[in-house]
Amino acid sequence: MIEHFFQCPYCWENISMLLDSSITQQTYVEDCEVCCNPIQITANFEAEVLIGFEAIDIEQ
Repeated sequence: MIEHFFQCPYCWENISMLLDSSITQQTYVEDCEVCCNPIQITANFEAEVLIGFEAIDIEQ
């Protein structure tokens, strides 16, 4: 598990999430810890190193 910091696409606050680096490609929805809006998280790992991350507003 790694902790990754990013900006919420709704409230723009800096937040962090724990990502499971043993799963190479993952997409899931998690609520912002500040504003509680749903964020679609997409993370890609190679050899347990984060190579891609996206956090998008799913209510667009």
